[in-house]
Amino acid sequence: MPATVDAQIIDVINQVQTATMSPQVILTSGAGKAYQAVAQSAAIAVQDAADTLRNLSTIATTASGVAMAQLLATGDPKYAQALVQAQSMMKSATDDFAQVGAAASLVLKNFPSG
Repeated sequence: MPATVDAQIIDVINQVQTATMSPQVILTSGAGKAYQAVAQSAAIAVQDAADTLRNLSTIATTASGVAMAQLLATGDPKYAQALVQAQSMMKSATDDFAQVGAAASLVLKNFPSG
């Protein structure tokens, strides 16, 4: 003998289905997930650029210290040129970091959020 289901239960099931499975809800949810994935990728790109900048800063600082010690010890101007090169490397790395940050920001700004 078939059991009868209370009309309120059927109504609740229909409302839940409408709230979670309607095309607009699915579209909005998908767009939100895509936006979050792009935002996370942009953040990772900026983090990688920051790591690169930090690593190059360590190299430039070390090279500058060695070059300065050699310049003071020998007076040879080639070590002064090494200092200039280290500064140039840091400027390039800083510019690259700024470009990555700006590009990540632009991609995120232009990506539809849903």
